[in-house]
Amino acid sequence: MNSMLTNSQQKTICSQLGRVKLQLLYKASIHGFTGAAFHQRCDNRGPTVSVGYNASGYVFGGYTKQPFSQSGQYVHDDQAFLFTFSGVKLLKYPVTGPANAVRMIPGSGPHFGDALVLDYGGQAVVYSSPGNYYNFTAAEMHGNDLNLTECEVYEVKETTELERPWRTITWESEKKMELMETVKTYKPTVSSVSQVRVLLIGPVGAGKSSFFNSINSVFRGHVTSQAIAGSSTTSLTTKFRTYSVKAERDGKRLPIILCDTMGLEESTGAGLDIDDINSILKGHLPDCYQFNPSAPLQSETSGYCKSPGLKDKIHCVVYVTDACKVSIMPTKLEEKLNAIRRKVNLMGIPQLVLVTKVDEACPMVTEDVRNIYKSGYIKEIMQEVSARLGVPLSCVVPVKNYSEELDLDLNCDILLLSAIIQMLRFAENYLDDISDQFSNIEVKE
Repeated sequence: MNSMLTNSQQKTICSQLGRVKLQLLYKASIHGFTGAAFHQRCDNRGPTVSVGYNASGYVFGGYTKQPFSQSGQYVHDDQAFLFTFSGVKLLKYPVTGPANAVRMIPGSGPHFGDALVLDYGGQAVVYSSPGNYYNFTAAEMHGNDLNLTECEVYEVKETTELERPWRTITWESEKKMELMETVKTYKPTVSSVSQVRVLLIGPVGAGKSSFFNSINSVFRGHVTSQAIAGSSTTSLTTKFRTYSVKAERDGKRLPIILCDTMGLEESTGAGLDIDDINSILKGHLPDCYQFNPSAPLQSETSGYCKSPGLKDKIHCVVYVTDACKVSIMPTKLEEKLNAIRRKVNLMGIPQLVLVTKVDEACPMVTEDVRNIYKSGYIKEIMQEVSARLGVPLSCVVPVKNYSEELDLDLNCDILLLSAIIQMLRFAENYLDDISDQFSNIEVKE
């Protein structure tokens, strides 16, 4: 069914009702100008907006929060109002007798008090009697033209959709190719570093390993799973792993290494040890090191790098968090994350937050990933993450990892690549700072 209300008119009506959208339930030209058709489509649905149209060009109607029925009774509604459009402007007439705001008449369409009835008596006409619980002038409301050309009823549904995206992103295949090329051709500014190292930290099940698998999938051209990932109450990653991504199967390695760690757990002596994180940041930890939550890495450990160079150290730290669990993050886990963040701050390493599983958190994003920056709910989640972890909102990026899909999705790819670009930019800032420090030392000498 196509709506006769224009997008502009729908937005104007919705602006009176909060963060909502209109869903068309009943259209008289399709379902019939009868009370029976109206009640079949609209009973027990609400809140609703009922709209009449006449040949004189008037668009008018009423709003009620009460669901329609065929009880024959008046229903109380102190929020009900009638309206008409005067050009693009909405003229609003609030209910003056809330106890008689809406009347549930079986044989008629929407019945607002005894003031305005659409589909009156089951016909394509309007009953109009200003002053009966609503004050308006007939000439202003409908131009005294009581014949309807159309009647529609919309259900008012809450939505988290914002009027416009709060971040701009281009959802086109050309953009994906541009982002991939940017990653492939990136070169760190410090000659001794051929690949920037990004450390992924987060609770068990947040999606650290899945993020690497997703990035690997984008550059391989098909969904793949190299790192162990899945659902578990304890960390599936038990070793420190450094993953390089290749541009296609036989291509060269990309200029970024994703370092995967054991998941954080709230209880003491479980999950990733904070002292091990210190060793990872400084570049001491060997690849495939087996984590031991009860005993952090010692310098005597086999493979321990005693004199790490800049290429061995971490250049950017990324906290990975599940969008569905932000608001229920245990206090002890939050304290662990903040303790880690303070360590990272002292070392001057830039930090990002990756918010995963955004499609599971918001139905709008489930429906279409391109709604990610139109979702007010996702924005609220990201703001909460920003506040809890003490990072600016500009350092929080959402992604959808591949978990159940068999084929790549253009929009998921663009989100994932955008996140990688941010990591490269942050790592570049760190390397620039290191270069400046060395330059200042050489000048002083």
